[in-house]
Amino acid sequence: MTESKAIPQRSQIAESDKWAIADIYATDAAWFADLEQMKTATTELASFAGKISQDGNALLTYLTKLEQLHVLGDSLGNYCSRKSDEDTRDATYQAMQGQFMSSYVAFSAATSFETPEILSISDEDLDRFYAEAPGLERYRRYLWNIRRRKAHVLSPAEEKLLAAAGEIANAPENIYSLFADADLTFADAVDSSGEKHPLSQGTFVAYESSDDRELRKSAFQNLYRGFGAFKNTIAAVLSAQVKQLQFYSDARKYDNAMEASLDETNVPTSVYLNLIEAVHQNMDKMHRYVRLRKKLLKVDELHFYDIYASLVPGVDQKIPFAEAKQTVYDALAPMGERYRKILAEGFNNRWIDVYQNEGKRSGAYSAGARVHPFVLLNYTGTLDSQFTLAHEMGHAIHSYLSNRTQNPIDSNYVIFVAEVASTCNEALLMEYLLGKTTDKKERAYLINHFLEQFKSTLYRQTMFAEFELNIGRMAKEGTTLTADVLCAEYRRLNEMYFGPDMVIDDEIALEWARIPHFYYNYYVFQYATGYSAAIALSRRILKEGEPAVQDYLGFLSGGCSKSPIDLLKGAGVDMTSTEPVNQALQLFGELLDEMEQLMQD
Repeated sequence: MTESKAIPQRSQIAESDKWAIADIYATDAAWFADLEQMKTATTELASFAGKISQDGNALLTYLTKLEQLHVLGDSLGNYCSRKSDEDTRDATYQAMQGQFMSSYVAFSAATSFETPEILSISDEDLDRFYAEAPGLERYRRYLWNIRRRKAHVLSPAEEKLLAAAGEIANAPENIYSLFADADLTFADAVDSSGEKHPLSQGTFVAYESSDDRELRKSAFQNLYRGFGAFKNTIAAVLSAQVKQLQFYSDARKYDNAMEASLDETNVPTSVYLNLIEAVHQNMDKMHRYVRLRKKLLKVDELHFYDIYASLVPGVDQKIPFAEAKQTVYDALAPMGERYRKILAEGFNNRWIDVYQNEGKRSGAYSAGARVHPFVLLNYTGTLDSQFTLAHEMGHAIHSYLSNRTQNPIDSNYVIFVAEVASTCNEALLMEYLLGKTTDKKERAYLINHFLEQFKSTLYRQTMFAEFELNIGRMAKEGTTLTADVLCAEYRRLNEMYFGPDMVIDDEIALEWARIPHFYYNYYVFQYATGYSAAIALSRRILKEGEPAVQDYLGFLSGGCSKSPIDLLKGAGVDMTSTEPVNQALQLFGELLDEMEQLMQD
């Protein structure tokens, strides 16, 4: 029997394939020096309590120093978090993260007077402040955004108490991350030849995409066996997350945690609910996709370990990272040279941490540090990995343009728009690849991948969003979120979304236990809304060219200078309507039509 292939240590990865974290701090000592500076600045900001509501110049001085401290905190937080993600087992950077979080909580507590005091300023006095201190115009949007939520802001003493509890509130996410990424291990997956393959969350998806059904089944069962052994513990952690969200929601006088979450980014709750309703109305297409998958795989029963297998075997290939970069660069030509110049800068200057190593955080993300973005990958050479590269560089360029166009206080775009740029890149990559191929089988292979994006992003993420909404409602109504309760609800949703042609394996009821986004506070619905917006934007760019590109770059450069709904309207998409979701799912249906024709015997 062949021995398992070892996952490399961090030291075995070439420097050129690691992100240039020294661009933030050259040494840990420099980081600690700035941490002390943050503590000093926090004390200074606390001294403004009682003053910013009395004088325009005092308010301006406070906001200027606050903005400077946010820039400092960006560097501090990015450095310790990125270093920790390189190897989640490294206690040094876990400790630094803890020290930063403690300092950040102290900063939040020290400035907790800010919101109540700004809300106490009358409209007349605020107008006078703008006249007395013209520099306040820089902060007009920031001040408006605070004042729009007046009904949900508490007294200064209550706000200070809530801020001081911030570290406790983050505990469920931190506990889950350390458990799932650093402590939890899995038995090797075994293929049909008896060869062992090291199983981790980083390798799981690649195994589930294999043509070897025995490998897929083994990986599927062993992964969920690993999670299942701790299901009660994980349920307790997730329940704590739901309870802390409900606590803050109740404290701030919202009807529910979902409303509280969406209000932070000024997104109407109707957008969340409309998404679920629109997907429910198009469930027939998802069930049709499942039937097609079962037919093309030629299996008597379709299991969840069959859901990622290619419907077009024999076309899959290993894509070296250099080739993936060049393909993504070529595919994004419709975005124009300004966009591609930034892309090339990221490729050539080590914005990306490319390959998996022992202890490295699983998955992929982009962190929009002010010095430049940092992109974490676990690149495996698959087509999916190539699309992940395009996806994360979309995030990176969005952050890059917002950071360089907007003032620091207005540069961080909200999560509602976060998935638009990433998915627009993916849509353009798909159009490019489809336009290049003349081979019927290769075209079917690519359409299969496109169908997978719809299934995974629009349907599956909406299912996640519905699960999150439902367990939040259960908790508010007094239901204890035990492992059995969570598994039952998750199983029910899988039955609804995947339909009668899918075998609902017992293991899939545990999938909630491996989804880190359930600790992100009603985040996942935005993958689906973002995907719908991105499909619309990519088609506008391809159809209209330069005018659409300029509108789109304006959106990418907008940060949070406008509401997310208004930023997207400026780019040509109205997300208060169900039209973008319905249009995207119409395209899904058309792709199913073509796939059926291409795969006819």
